[in-house]
This record gives sequence, C-alpha cells and structure tokens, in this order.
Amino acid sequence: MNKLAAKAASALCTLGLSVALATTVYAAVDRDAIIERIKPHGNICVEGDETCGLGAPVASASASAARSGEEVYNRFCAACHNTGLLDSPKFGSGQMSARAEEKGLDGLLANSISGINAMPPKGTCNDCSDDELEATIQYMIDSE
Repeated sequence: MNKLAAKAASALCTLGLSVALATTVYAAVDRDAIIERIKPHGNICVEGDETCGLGAPVASASASAARSGEEVYNRFCAACHNTGLLDSPKFGSGQMSARAEEKGLDGLLANSISGINAMPPKGTCNDCSDDELEATIQYMIDSE
C-alpha cells in the first residue's frame, strides 16, 4: 500500500471513530432532561374558558389600575423616542408639540393606536388602553 492510500485509510478510520463516539455521546443524553428543557413555561387561557383550571379569573388589563403617561413612556416608548430612531419625534425636542399642532391630539392618538411609519400599532404596548396612550402623548408634549 502506498503512502497516500495509507493516509486516506487512516483518515477514514479516524472519521469513523469520531462519528461513532459522537453518536454514543448523544445517545447517552438523558431524554427526560431534554423534555424538561423544552417544555412550555406556561399556558394560554382565553377569558371565560373553564377548562384552563386556573380557579380564579385572570384580571384583564382594562380592569387593572391605569398607568401614568410617564410610566408607559419609560417602559414602551423611550427606546425609540429618546433617540429619534427611524424618524420618530424625539422626546424633549419640540417635535411632538409641532406634530400636535399639525394633527391635533386626536390625530396623534389615532396614529399611536393604528401605528405610523415604522411604529407598530400601540407602539410596543399591546395592552395599553386608549386613555393610557393619550396620557403618554400628553406627557411627551408637556415635557418639551
């Protein structure tokens, strides 16, 4: 056998042993550990569905105490509006006041509910009420 054939045979044997070793290692992984790692972290229940087994009904966002405009802004809006990301009106720059004069508070509220340009509907606050969104817009205008 020539040197090239010997090297090729050696490489194939090494590859075969590597595959066999890897297969053995992966086969030894505990199946229960995998199932535990990928199990769901919770369940989604629809209000009024008695089959969820929750016992007490889940309070809806509208039933909870309304958040202030400042709270909503800091939690959901600041990431874009502090920097003016993607041409959003930059907080404290006077841009919100200018847009309020142009569109009115109702126009800004309609835009915040349905989304505008790169801003998704309700920004990133899907559980915000219209009153909370209006308070947030007013907070942004008042801060200029």
